[in-house]
Amino acid sequence: MLFLVAALLLLGVVLGTVAHAPLGLTVAAAVVIAVWLAVFALRERRGRGASR
Repeated sequence: MLFLVAALLLLGVVLGTVAHAPLGLTVAAAVVIAVWLAVFALRERRGRGASR
């Protein structure tokens, strides 16, 4: 339950920051995060395939 409260608090802080940031900065940050998550997903998929 505490984890959920902390996650919601962090989400509120991040969304509050995004609301005040310029659109270009928000889009750039979103692209960086999306690329980071895609690289992580590819590494996880390859790592799990090699361990089988």
